[in-house]
Amino acid sequence: MNKAYSLLVLAFIANAASAQDGGFLPEANLAGADAAKLNVGAGFTQKLIHLNTEWVNPYGIAYAKAGVFLNGDKTFGGQIGFRHPVHFTGKDKNGYYLGVYAGHIESKDVGDEFKSRLGGGVDLAYVMLSKERISTFSVGIGAGEKLTDNNGYTVAETEPKLQFSYTLSIGL
Repeated sequence: MNKAYSLLVLAFIANAASAQDGGFLPEANLAGADAAKLNVGAGFTQKLIHLNTEWVNPYGIAYAKAGVFLNGDKTFGGQIGFRHPVHFTGKDKNGYYLGVYAGHIESKDVGDEFKSRLGGGVDLAYVMLSKERISTFSVGIGAGEKLTDNNGYTVAETEPKLQFSYTLSIGL
C-alpha cells in the first residue's frame, strides 16, 4: 500500500514540475504588431449576417460575432473563436492563421419554426492585419448538434460541415 502512495506522490510531483515548463505556451507572434487592440466590423459566415468584435493580443486574434440567419424567420446566431498566426506572408502581420470556433453554425426549419444549431470546429484563415483594419477570409470544418423536430424526426445529423466566412473590421 505504501508503494502505491509513493507512486501517486511521484506522479503528482512530476506533473507539477512539468506544468511550469514554458514549452506548452504558444509563441507570441503578434507581440510587436502595429495594430489596434480592439476592432469592430461586420461580415457573413455561411447564412449568418453579423456584427463582430475582434481583440488583437500577442498570441492571436480573439473574436465574437452576433447576428441573424438570412433564411426563415431571421433566427439569432452568434459565434466566438480564436485564431493563432502560423505563417506570415508579408508586412503588417498578414498571413495564415489557424483557429477554433464555437457557437451557432446554421438555422434549420423544424416544422413550425426555425432553430439555430450549436456546434464548433476549426478553420484556416488568411488575415490582412494593419493598424487601421482587419480583413479575414476563412474556411473551416466543424460539426453541429443533432436537431430533431417536434415529432422526433431528425432534421440535421451531426456530420462534418464546411463553413466559409468573411469579416472586415476597423480599429478603435
